[in-house]
Amino acid sequence: MKRNTAMVILAAILIAASSVLYLLRSQPAQGRRVLIVSTTTSLFDTGVLDEIEEAFEAEHPVDLRFISVGTGLAIEHARRGDADMILVHAPTRERAFLEEGYGVCRKIIAYNFFAIVGPGNDPAGIGGLPPTEALHRIVEAGRADRAVWVSRGDDSGTHSKEKGLWAAAGYDWEDLRDEDWYRESGTGMGRTLQIAEELQAYTLTDMGTYLKYAKEELITSEVLVGEGEALINVYSAIATNPAANPDANFEDALTFIEFLTSNEGQAIFAGYGADAYGRSLFLPAVKLLRERTDPVIAAWIEGFAYIDGSECPPEYRAGREDLYG
Repeated sequence: MKRNTAMVILAAILIAASSVLYLLRSQPAQGRRVLIVSTTTSLFDTGVLDEIEEAFEAEHPVDLRFISVGTGLAIEHARRGDADMILVHAPTRERAFLEEGYGVCRKIIAYNFFAIVGPGNDPAGIGGLPPTEALHRIVEAGRADRAVWVSRGDDSGTHSKEKGLWAAAGYDWEDLRDEDWYRESGTGMGRTLQIAEELQAYTLTDMGTYLKYAKEELITSEVLVGEGEALINVYSAIATNPAANPDANFEDALTFIEFLTSNEGQAIFAGYGADAYGRSLFLPAVKLLRERTDPVIAAWIEGFAYIDGSECPPEYRAGREDLYG
């Protein structure tokens, strides 16, 4: 699926997302309010937000309504005033969202790792290699008609991470996408994994979505390159700035961020998937960063996801210093 097709799919996603906003804004039950959260697909597709929603709504008179899209579109929804807050995983894009005045009160809530997955016979021979070397081998195999790569191609957080990995390996992503072995799905992580399965191709995935789809036997792809500093994947919550969008439900957005970073919210991340998949799909980040319980992982998160030495520089905290004590 090459560039023009991917652009058509992205346009269709925007139109479809816009068409459901009326439903998202519809009236809640009497005495309850609506909080619209634009979220990355990996948090939504894995089901962790279902557990979070149930727990949060039981304690607060707020109905959570999610728009599940890639990080780029999630941010765009908030820019347009269509979302009260975002859950995303692309620090460079998050920085721009804050600096442009659209977001405030960023909090890092969880992390896991990306992985390069592919067919079990591993035609490019990347198993166990560092990410940059693995990508070199995939390029060589692709150009020799022995391998295919499937990119999200959707401006998501995973797509941003992929582009960064290609750059670290010495390649220009814009050049690679014109080669026949490089395909673009233009869709979410789950569907991208399924397309890679159909093509017996390699792809970059977050571990949460991969584990869910593998457990449900929707894919047979294997993790060939996983974990390590280069593959850290960090999730953040950011409230829409009420100065940019006076209609945003700012107070409930902060209440939800407080819940996500509370002991209860962090426990949901810590436990989610452990019974079904043998490991948690997401790992809580708040205590790790506050107490540096694993200094190595904490340093990886700080190096990848901190902005000017902080999860949220003081000028973007909207007076809520209590979130950062």
